[in-house]
Amino acid sequence: MTGVSDIIRKIIGSLVCLGMILALFTPVSASSGANLRVDVLDYDPYPAEIGKYVDVRVKVENIGYGRADAVSLKIEPEYPFSLDSERNAVKSIGILAPEKAVVHEYRLFVDGNAKVGTGNIDIYYKADDGDAWFKKTVSLRVGSDTFDSKGTIQLSEISSDPAVFMPGDRGTVSFTLRNTATTSTVTIDGQEYDTNARVQSASLRGIEGITVTSDSYSGSGIIGPGDSITLSYNIRIDNNTEDGTYYLDFFMVGNSHAYNNNWRIPVRVDSSAVKVIPSKPLTLTDGEGVFEFDVANSHPNTLNSVSVRLVSDDIAFSPEEYYIGSMNADELFTIQIKARDSGNGTSSPVTIEVDYRNGVNSHSDRVGVRNVGVVQSDSGNTGSLALTFIGLALLVGLPAVALYRRKKQSNK
Repeated sequence: MTGVSDIIRKIIGSLVCLGMILALFTPVSASSGANLRVDVLDYDPYPAEIGKYVDVRVKVENIGYGRADAVSLKIEPEYPFSLDSERNAVKSIGILAPEKAVVHEYRLFVDGNAKVGTGNIDIYYKADDGDAWFKKTVSLRVGSDTFDSKGTIQLSEISSDPAVFMPGDRGTVSFTLRNTATTSTVTIDGQEYDTNARVQSASLRGIEGITVTSDSYSGSGIIGPGDSITLSYNIRIDNNTEDGTYYLDFFMVGNSHAYNNNWRIPVRVDSSAVKVIPSKPLTLTDGEGVFEFDVANSHPNTLNSVSVRLVSDDIAFSPEEYYIGSMNADELFTIQIKARDSGNGTSSPVTIEVDYRNGVNSHSDRVGVRNVGVVQSDSGNTGSLALTFIGLALLVGLPAVALYRRKKQSNK
């Protein structure tokens, strides 16, 4: 009986090993590494007009590392929206490589009995034929007032505070929307239009590692010909965000019967900061010394409230904290700090710390630990040696003088 059990165990073990080997050689679907993100870019007109058609542009993007082999979109609108044709509900997009995106446009009809407010549409998407559908619900605004002005919006004067963020920083991104029209009216096909530009909504969307903490703007702001408005959004950089330039998507809904504007807003992240480098050896002579350091701002923009502090259990420093103030990018300061040994006269470690501000963000860094050498001057020994040499000279010189005198007298 024991022999039979051993045979069964061996067979089961062999089958398990065979299954593992087959799994290793089984090809993995490229779609397993795909990650789709779906958004409504815009819809025209805005708001959707009661009793009329509205065109909705849906963007699907592969933000994963693998290829999506059979991307599909499906839309299921809720009242008051309906598809122009049920045959257009599903759209087969096909292959979508990493970091690639496509935009598909759906045409919906707004029921004539709809009320002013919002209505929802459900967008379903999947990366492969065998995958389950994922759903995203989007609200569209329904209104009775639309605007058909012909002003043109231009984005300009993009700035941020701080100019270059560090990981973990908070700050503000600002930019200007300008109406480039130069006259108050324009005639197109015999019909006169005003050249105002409207900002019905404006939103800045974050990405992985950067979060937009401000709400989207919504209203009926009007920008006259040649006028402009400035919008500001607060953002937060995650602590683990790597150095580089990132782009946030800015979406603006303007005049009702014009394509909405989509811009990419750059945000720079750079972790380089203040460097503190000893310009001379850190040495105490007879328990005292002056330490000299080069302090350099390696960050791309100005840093404020820069100060350097030395910390040691056995050494006292003056000043305790050396305040520098503002430092421009690549600016270098040389500072001197007096040091006095308060310990047992042996070599001691010194920790170098630096504080500074990048915009409204306070930073405190430990930039290094250095050992301090301790030496004793030999000035006292030099005096003792001099006295010793003088004594030896006297001991040797006096008998020699006496001998010289005796010889001189005998010669006479």
